Amino acid sequence: MAASSAPPTSLTTLTSALGRSRVGVVFLAAVLVTSCTALNYLDPSGPSYEERFAATSPPTPAPDARFLAVTFNIAYAVKIDLALELLRESPSMQGFDVLALQEMDVPGTEQLARELGMNALYVPSAVHPKSGRDFGCAILSPWPLVEPGKVVLPVAGFGSGVQRSAVRATVLWGEDRIRVYSLHLPSPLGVTGAARRQQLAVLLADAADSGDPVVIAGDFNSKDVGKQLVAGGYSWPTRDVGTTSKFFFFGMSIDHIFAKGLASPADTAAAGVVQDNLGASDHRPVWTLFHAPR
Repeated sequence: MAASSAPPTSLTTLTSALGRSRVGVVFLAAVLVTSCTALNYLDPSGPSYEERFAATSPPTPAPDARFLAVTFNIAYAVKIDLALELLRESPSMQGFDVLALQEMDVPGTEQLARELGMNALYVPSAVHPKSGRDFGCAILSPWPLVEPGKVVLPVAGFGSGVQRSAVRATVLWGEDRIRVYSLHLPSPLGVTGAARRQQLAVLLADAADSGDPVVIAGDFNSKDVGKQLVAGGYSWPTRDVGTTSKFFFFGMSIDHIFAKGLASPADTAAAGVVQDNLGASDHRPVWTLFHAPR
């Protein structure tokens, strides 16, 4: 996968010299972990990686075509082969127009793009201390991806020290332009609710200058944040899809898709979750349909 703007992110595995903590120094250990174990990429210009495996001149969408958006967190990009099988075989995701991915690295993104014949844009947030590999979000589409961008979100996650970034691109869907964001907010205990709202406010401010319809998709690690996007003028077609992941033993609805300037069809199920993810991840893919902007 070709890199742009900044040095490649295939970096040597990071290790931590921190030993076991006694109860009396748990807080100190947490501070050390937060400040020392994550290598964050905070430059808004990169690194970013682009690849083009799709047809250079895709067919124009039919007048009654619907835009199919999918989001999927592929847990540290470990089981890419199973994710590929799922994307190929699940009826709900066939013919998707955009796929927002989370917890990706360069090899995983490239493999999916190559095997599926897609264009891809990948932006790592950091080298994650758990995997020692790049960790970030990607956008895949059979349509051209233009105007790539990176949105650095404030507040590092407690424990990992990872400071997240969202990836942005405009999908050229025939004659229509749709700006798409893929993002992954910290785990439920990774930041406070106020910090999560601050992160979303930065993303929404970036999207506010778009003259095109906007789709925001990803792993929000919270359902409550949906209220903030709705207050910002976004529709929430995946509000009632049900459990998309689990936190310990609790089912959670945390993977969602929001849109502004696009309407969901009323004559069919407009959104859903793929119940059987073939063991590809600890998350289930979520999908939704939209009418053409015109």
